[in-house]
Amino acid sequence: MQHEAWLKDVLVFLVAAGLIAPLFQRARVGAVLGFLLIGVAVGPYGFGALAAEFPWLRYLTIEDRARAEPFAELGVMFLLFLIGIEMSVERLWSLRRLVAGVGSVQFLLSAAAFAVVLWLMGAQSGAAIVLGLGFAMSSTAVVMQLLEEQGRTATPLGQVAIAVLLFQDLMVAPVLFGAEILGRGGDVAAGLANAVLQAAIAITVILIAGRFLLRPLFSIAGRTGSRELIMAMTLLLVIGGASVTGYAGLSTALGAFLAGVLLSETEYRHQIEIDIAPVKGLLVGLFFITVGMTIDVRVIWSAIGTILFAVALLLLIKAAILFAAGRLFGVALGVTVEAALLLAQAGEFGFIVIALGRSTGLVPAEFAQAATAVVGISMMLTPFLAIGARMLAGRIQRIEHRDRMPSEDMAEHTDHVIIGGYGRVGQCIGRLLKAENVPFVALDTNADLASEGAKRGEAVFLGDAGRHEFLVKAGAAGARAFVVTVNSARAAERMVVAARKERPDAPVFARARDSAHAARLLKLGAVEVTPEAVEASLQLGARVLEGLGVSDDAIARRLDEMREGELARISGRDGEKTGGPARRG
Repeated sequence: MQHEAWLKDVLVFLVAAGLIAPLFQRARVGAVLGFLLIGVAVGPYGFGALAAEFPWLRYLTIEDRARAEPFAELGVMFLLFLIGIEMSVERLWSLRRLVAGVGSVQFLLSAAAFAVVLWLMGAQSGAAIVLGLGFAMSSTAVVMQLLEEQGRTATPLGQVAIAVLLFQDLMVAPVLFGAEILGRGGDVAAGLANAVLQAAIAITVILIAGRFLLRPLFSIAGRTGSRELIMAMTLLLVIGGASVTGYAGLSTALGAFLAGVLLSETEYRHQIEIDIAPVKGLLVGLFFITVGMTIDVRVIWSAIGTILFAVALLLLIKAAILFAAGRLFGVALGVTVEAALLLAQAGEFGFIVIALGRSTGLVPAEFAQAATAVVGISMMLTPFLAIGARMLAGRIQRIEHRDRMPSEDMAEHTDHVIIGGYGRVGQCIGRLLKAENVPFVALDTNADLASEGAKRGEAVFLGDAGRHEFLVKAGAAGARAFVVTVNSARAAERMVVAARKERPDAPVFARARDSAHAARLLKLGAVEVTPEAVEASLQLGARVLEGLGVSDDAIARRLDEMREGELARISGRDGEKTGGPARRG
């Protein structure tokens, strides 16, 4: 019977992950919030609460949360492991100022503030301290999953978030020891000192063992050519690292993260990322479902006003402290605002602290249930906060960078090239122009790219290259040529139109997403268009021919023929208006 119940739980989860979660994503709700809502529905307080009256609902519920928790924890470990793979020891070391600065200030001030507020609300001093420490932690799983979905773990925002979460993970052992000692009336100072010592030893063991043993072991596995053996070694590394930090009282996710950081310096990182990613996605989804299962809708509804007020107070206090900490250590205003809102929730560690406080008698049962609801709701609100935070940060960045907009003097410049979009392609073109001593001005709507370019001494400004007034400020009237490399197809078309309107005699060179987009850009007035898909295919074909021993001259001639033929075909789509050639004269 137990075996059948477990299989039923697996079936419910797979239906949720394979059928229901994609619907949330299509509705632009996001995977995190989708799984959290599914957890509320299939948990003991959702359909499970009605199963006594309607027995068939048992087939739609996961009845025992404890059965899913080990797999859910694995999901978080794999998530942090893959994030660690994108880091390196050097890059991690470069974050030490943010970890020790922003992380410590946020955690200590948040814990103190929450303890005072809880004490003023009637909680006993021991309960106030324990819950304050739990509320000071943010959700590593929710925040990092959102950043990973957006591809922003390597951005300034990702660096601040990782730094704060790393410090919080380092505080897991002291918090657990402190909470347990408070409950039993022991020596808090001695317990905390012991916890810090154990944590330091565990991290040192992982880093030293990884440095000296990792590469030789993976080299042996790699020489066998067995992907199964490499996967087994990877699982051993992840779970082994998590076990070491777990036994030391630290977060198991921290051990998995450090394992990923060590593996990032080997040649096997890309293969491992590809192999683990699908499993990680499923297990992380299971984690969010287990979080949703802790939300008791009836308890929340019975005290809805108080709980929502507590959630709002939690988010407000934590965001304010995070904002102050970020600004204190020189984080950019827009990044600080977004990080403050993104990390304002309580985290999964809060559930552990609340349960520990309840088991030691520090936290009364009713208080514990309300605190659990506050933690769960704050986590469920995070995807919405993330959307609002990103919009607000974008507006702040635009205001913050107005002083770096092209001045009126720039409008008088002549014989320069204007590059619209300064991402990977735009920067490459900029380097080519710089090597040939051709002056250029670049515009991009990403404030981070504009800031980085300005720091390098380049004429890069925040602005929409598709707007006529921005091109005027960038000196379009005297421009020698325009280069369109923006990612958005519509923005690229707007820039071509704006450039032709302001300077009809200057050539416009454009990057196109595909053949259809290339045809539209040619029709609007671009003289040269390079479809990304076509050029990438030709370059790959050239490598294939080179590997087969074809001469360089033959390859170059063949590529020129195919390129001209493809571009002629593209321009020919517009019929007689664009004529046969791919270039406009």
